[in-house]
Amino acid sequence: MQPLIDHARSFGRRPEEFASLADGQSPQVLFITCSDSRVVPALITGARPGELFELRTAGNIVPPYVPGRPTSEAATVEYAVDVLGVSEIVVCGHSHCGAVGALVRGEDLTAVPAVRDWLAQAQRPSDASGDDPTVADAVQNHVLAQLLRLRGYPCVERALTRGRLRLHGWYYEVHTGAVREHRAHTDTFEAL
Repeated sequence: MQPLIDHARSFGRRPEEFASLADGQSPQVLFITCSDSRVVPALITGARPGELFELRTAGNIVPPYVPGRPTSEAATVEYAVDVLGVSEIVVCGHSHCGAVGALVRGEDLTAVPAVRDWLAQAQRPSDASGDDPTVADAVQNHVLAQLLRLRGYPCVERALTRGRLRLHGWYYEVHTGAVREHRAHTDTFEAL
């Protein structure tokens, strides 16, 4: 913990770099990714403060939109799209994902009921192999499922219909740093 504290102390000694952030934010991208500590959106994208609006959930799960049942995830998506006016949403899954791996392997999660119930919102990949430690195919299919789910959010549907929003599916390899994007015309994840 001490190295983190030391960095935080020195980080605050450069106020001139951050003064303009007090005027507000205007990110162009909502970046939805996993809570995994190995996935660092600003490091992956090179974004500076104020450039990404982030939503991090276990397994980068986007829960179904249910009118009258607010969730933090729905509020974040709605705020990003309707208030901040983001023009892009990226759903970024990653290799070696513990959440997707647990789904693929059908792990017993009774000891962690909140995790079990959260992951129950995601579909268990039917064609994925539990033998692949990267769970690449399962994660990529999971990313596509979350993009489809996002389309069910009224704010996203409206913005897509008006042509002011684009959705992207990314797959990040934690062991190489490579990023791949889903290409609809080939239905494959290819290097950016």
